[in-house]
Amino acid sequence: MQTFFGSLVMTCLLSVAADADRGGAEAQHNWPQWRGPLGTGVALGAQPPIEWSETKHIRWKTAVPGKGHSTPIVWGERIFLTTAIPYGEAVKPRFPSRPGAHDNLAMTHHHEFAVLAISRKSGKILWQQTVHKELPHEAGHVSASLASASPVTDGEHVFAFFGSRGLYCLDTGGKLLWKKYLGEMHTKHGHGEGSSPALYGETLIVNWDHEEQSFLVALDKRTGTQRWRVARAEDTSWATPIVVEHAGKAQVIVSGTNRVRGYDLADGAVIWECGGLSSNVVASPVASDGVVYAGSSYDTRALLAIRLDGAKGDITGTKQVVWSRQRGTPYVPSPLLYGDSLYTLQHYQGIIARLDVKTGDNQGGPFRLNAITNVYASPVGAAGRIYVTSRDGVTQVMSHGEQMPKMLALNRLDDTISASAAIAGRELFLRGERYLYCIAEK
Repeated sequence: MQTFFGSLVMTCLLSVAADADRGGAEAQHNWPQWRGPLGTGVALGAQPPIEWSETKHIRWKTAVPGKGHSTPIVWGERIFLTTAIPYGEAVKPRFPSRPGAHDNLAMTHHHEFAVLAISRKSGKILWQQTVHKELPHEAGHVSASLASASPVTDGEHVFAFFGSRGLYCLDTGGKLLWKKYLGEMHTKHGHGEGSSPALYGETLIVNWDHEEQSFLVALDKRTGTQRWRVARAEDTSWATPIVVEHAGKAQVIVSGTNRVRGYDLADGAVIWECGGLSSNVVASPVASDGVVYAGSSYDTRALLAIRLDGAKGDITGTKQVVWSRQRGTPYVPSPLLYGDSLYTLQHYQGIIARLDVKTGDNQGGPFRLNAITNVYASPVGAAGRIYVTSRDGVTQVMSHGEQMPKMLALNRLDDTISASAAIAGRELFLRGERYLYCIAEK
């Protein structure tokens, strides 16, 4: 998942999809970033199970050391994930001193920040590489983790981002190739960090929005050398950037409190910007067919559809905003873009809206989800189905593409789940606070 508590090769080409597409059919069997190969939450060609429980369709269940809300990523026969492991004697509790701090954990232990590789076939931990050790300056919200940013891979490198604890590049065998320290982040209310890095071609992009000087930075993926860095007039956000190729130019798109902006991937120059979101932006944007969909739902509700063709300068309130709405908007879970439908969870509750991507109108609904309450994980889609997982370990599976979605299954696991699901081939991977599950029928 991509939260602070815890993101089709057409006109738009998203994030690592450029690399994944070069792998042809192999890309359909991988989940190289937290929102999948297309950055939309959809796994094309995948056939994950519909039903499971602790005693049904669990191929393996592996205990994961420490705690993390990052989504597992999948490439070939390996699964990669990050975690933060407390160690040593307890220290005097430390609480964040940020303005408005509330509902935060006390920092009581030093932590190891580690990257793990797990066998896709057996669930065995193949290697565990500690990349950093320290006593973090803040523990985050009571429902947060110190490993909420999801890793990303191109099949050759694994990029793990621990925010204030650094950015790390490893090879798939666990060897550390380079590391980069970007500073100490101070988040709103001391609630913690969670934006994941984005990868496009040879460039790695990190969003560093916090309560001091925010910025967006692009790095050479092979060396960690900075390509450019631009200041952002933003406070804390937890949104992950996406990269979209439009009219022959790749642009980095980032949601923020003051503006959604599109930056030139080549040099970081702002191409366009659009106001209208709330503060505390958590949900990451999605895009397809030359349109970007960005939303938020903290102090105000907003969802915007922005046409990239002709977007230049400040486009707030112009015809570049194809449609906007103030109901059924996302807060923690990011939207799922599946065909001509945009699925958004209301705030982080068990109510889902299905919107027509062209008009923003409801395609039926909104729909109340059975036995689904608090949701931090972003919904995913595959094989004409929608999967929504709650923090209680319940996943509701629904049909996609019908006027009235049918509930196909209600599945329960004995774990707390804040991480978004990963889908690859015939398998679905769920990362709880205690276990990583591989769910498969055979």
